[in-house]
Amino acid sequence: MENKKRIYSAIQPSGTFTIGNYFGAMKNWVALQDEHDCLFCLANMHAITVPQEPAKLRARTYECLAMLMAIGIDPEKSILYVQSQVGAHAELSWILNCTAYMGELSRMTQYKVKSGKQGSTIRVGLFDYPVLMAADILLYQADLVPVGADQKQHVELARDIAERFNTTYSPTFTVPEPFFGTAGRRVMSLQDPTSKMSKSDTNVNGFISMTDAPNVIIKKFKRAVTDSETEVRYDPETKPGISNLMEIYSCATDQSIEAIETEFAGQGYGAFKAAVGEAVAEALKPIQEKYTLLLSDKGELDNIMKKGAAQASRIAYKTLAKAQRKVGFVLPK
Repeated sequence: MENKKRIYSAIQPSGTFTIGNYFGAMKNWVALQDEHDCLFCLANMHAITVPQEPAKLRARTYECLAMLMAIGIDPEKSILYVQSQVGAHAELSWILNCTAYMGELSRMTQYKVKSGKQGSTIRVGLFDYPVLMAADILLYQADLVPVGADQKQHVELARDIAERFNTTYSPTFTVPEPFFGTAGRRVMSLQDPTSKMSKSDTNVNGFISMTDAPNVIIKKFKRAVTDSETEVRYDPETKPGISNLMEIYSCATDQSIEAIETEFAGQGYGAFKAAVGEAVAEALKPIQEKYTLLLSDKGELDNIMKKGAAQASRIAYKTLAKAQRKVGFVLPK
């Protein structure tokens, strides 16, 4: 893997993945494995910034691992590991907490949004998790971090913390760059096409789960919100619903938006919605089959977690020791 840039990506195992996660990010991770030195993290430490049912979080961690492998993440090509199994994340996070500023954390957009929903019981972890995210990235001396527009701010914070630490103590961390290459599509809710598709949506008709049965997928697309016209035409401003469906159909079939407009000219929304549902169901079928097979062997998944944690730890603890020495900690002999 020499001469390859290192890429770091993480995803929380806090719910069922949607086609928004898949088409927006995860699908593109597969191709990156051949061109880069990749680490893929199941960020279960980030998941507990909001209340989780322990048994469900454990189960979803296995499900997340199986799904990442089902879409094509290969533990022989990449390092695939569970965040909590590498203690260096928490240890470096504390050191970086002593480098980060309250003001820069309070300006983080996601904190403002999420804390508004928690009222007077805001947890410290929700405020502080961007520092843990910086530790995730900096531990592995990552060159590139694939992000969407809503995560760019977190990479900028990681860069600021790295540069501040490097200036204070001498060069220690690689300063990461946000990676926008092979950008995924921003998949929106089927019921509110002005909002991003989310696995935490209280309306189950708003999202397509990666494990939804074909008949459920087709039914949800038939119920998708569009507009009062009938023309299948791409116009995100005035036709957000139909434009979102066109984006999804493009992701599922690899057709261009122009080709889709031509294919469905004069056919109306009914035929198009049905076609989108069928295309998505077909695209997910082989993934679902592989996922079910992988999830049936927990022992093998445990082995993959153990191997990934060992590989990640070799890199992470080397960086952690360097940072500990720089701040003046006495390391065990």
